[in-house]
Amino acid sequence: MLICCCFFPAIEIPCAAYVSQSGTPRVEWKFEKGSSIVLFYYDSKFTDPYQDRATYTPTGIRFTSVTRKDTGKYICEVLWTGSGGSGQLRKSEVDLIVQVPPSKPIAKVPTSVTIGNKAVLTCMETDGSPPPTFQWYRDNVLMPPNPKISEKFRNSSYTIDTKTGVLTIEPVTSFDTGDYFCEAQNNIGTAQKSEAVHLEATEVNVGGIVAAVVVLLIVLALVAFGIWFAYSRGFFSSKY
Repeated sequence: MLICCCFFPAIEIPCAAYVSQSGTPRVEWKFEKGSSIVLFYYDSKFTDPYQDRATYTPTGIRFTSVTRKDTGKYICEVLWTGSGGSGQLRKSEVDLIVQVPPSKPIAKVPTSVTIGNKAVLTCMETDGSPPPTFQWYRDNVLMPPNPKISEKFRNSSYTIDTKTGVLTIEPVTSFDTGDYFCEAQNNIGTAQKSEAVHLEATEVNVGGIVAAVVVLLIVLALVAFGIWFAYSRGFFSSKY
C-alpha cells in the first residue's frame, strides 16, 4: 500500500495484518528507510521520538504530525497467541511519502572568475520532498539546457545538472558576466528562487603580473649588489 501526504498534517497508517479473532495479539511496528530498520512500537509502547506524536490502535498507528524524515516503509507484524491463534504471524507493509514543498534555495556563485577558467555554481535546498529539480537564471532569463539553441546564451559554454543543481561554465567568457540565481521545484507548492549573485568574468591582470616581476627583479638586484658590496669590503674574508 502507498500513502502520500503533505507536510505536518495528521495521518493514520493502517495495519492490514490485524484481523479480529480469538487469542491475544502481540503487535510490533517497524520503520524501514534504505538499509536501516527501526523497531518503534513494541511491548505496548512507543520508542523515541514517536512517543509524543503517535497513538496506537489495533488496526493502525495515528501520527499527529509528520515531516519528510517520516518518509519510508512501515511494517506491522501481528503474532497471535493463545486459543485458536497460537504461533500465527501476520505481516503488512505501507509505504509513506511525505510531500514537502521546497524551501528558498541558496546559490553559491563565485563573484569573480578569470576568462578561460572554469566556474562552478551550486544551488542548495534540503527541505523539499520529493527532492526538487533545479533551474538557473542569468539576468532574469531562464538558462536553457543547451546554450547553443538560445540567441542570448549561444556564446556561452555550460552544462546544468537539474538533479544536483550544479551549473558548470567552461571556459568562462566575457558573455558570462551577469546576475545568477537558481530555482527549486518539486510540483508541491510554489517553486522557490534564491537570491541573485553577480559573477564578473575578468581578464588576466597582465599589468599586475608585469609589476610583480619588476619588483622581484629589483629585489634580486639589490640582494646581488649587497653581496657584491660585502665581498668588496672584505666582510666574507677568513678574518671575519
